Amino acid sequence: MTRPTLDDVAREAGCSAKTVSNVVLGRPGASAATRARVEQAIARLGYVADPSGRQLASGRTGRIAVVVPDLHQPYFAETAERLILEIERAGMSSTLVIAGDQESELRAVASAQDVDGVIVCPHWLRDDLFDRSPPSRPTVQLGSGPTRVFDRVVMGEYEGFRRLTSHLLGQGRRRIALIWTGAEGVAPEGARYEGYRDALEEAGVALDPGLIAFGSDWDRRASGFEAMIALLASGRRFDAVLCVNDAMAIGAMRALRMRGVRVPGDVAVTGFDDTVEGAHLVPSLTSVSPRTGEMAATAVRLLRERVEGESGPPREVLVGVDLIVRDSG
Repeated sequence: MTRPTLDDVAREAGCSAKTVSNVVLGRPGASAATRARVEQAIARLGYVADPSGRQLASGRTGRIAVVVPDLHQPYFAETAERLILEIERAGMSSTLVIAGDQESELRAVASAQDVDGVIVCPHWLRDDLFDRSPPSRPTVQLGSGPTRVFDRVVMGEYEGFRRLTSHLLGQGRRRIALIWTGAEGVAPEGARYEGYRDALEEAGVALDPGLIAFGSDWDRRASGFEAMIALLASGRRFDAVLCVNDAMAIGAMRALRMRGVRVPGDVAVTGFDDTVEGAHLVPSLTSVSPRTGEMAATAVRLLRERVEGESGPPREVLVGVDLIVRDSG
């Protein structure tokens, strides 16, 4: 059986194909009586509009770019998958872009082509990068530091680290080390560090800068391993370690195991991100869930509103966190 066309509907309804197109696309112009005839003709003939035709008529592609810095970090791999599935549920398709440096990340956001919008999990973006190259498409930032250029879904980093630190303090741990990333001797900053610092202060426990160890790369297990080896070599006593994310916590636990340090008997270990990998470690990793599914759904909703015409100032949505207590601490 031949699929009914727009012309078939027009003949059945006794109007022009242009009028049928306007009704299908929801455009004004057709009277109520004409609109009713067209809708009845569509129902009788079983006409189904061609999605690609509707997208061309609206000037949209129905496709969203998802930009992440890498996929070897479990958090980004899981987040990318959640975003892609959420975009699909919203009736759109996606293009995955791996932006491994600042130039490619900026290009993916500022010069996006053949997509209706961009959701970016940034690593290098800053406000000043957009002074001369504003985003070419509606863009939503998921996580990372504020850029204040486009809508942003904020991860509960401060609350997560404050709750992790308070949890360890509640176990009687008092020498809580921090595995961070960056150059040795450069003071940590940001919401996760502030949550750690404030929880210690609230409990009356002095923050010992000597218990902060640095890894060279924040998103690799090897960085957590090297930071823990350095911490053990320092000879400083500690009974817990707070890692900036699950990836570094996994590396840190390997170093402790190699040196015969029991987890959590001698040292409790925690991460952040609540990745599947951390849940399957032995012992399983205590972590914080940033509610990645909720973040992805919120990012897609904000972007869809922008694509459909929302023109207000940049918005910020803070998503909560959940403390996931497992065997490691």
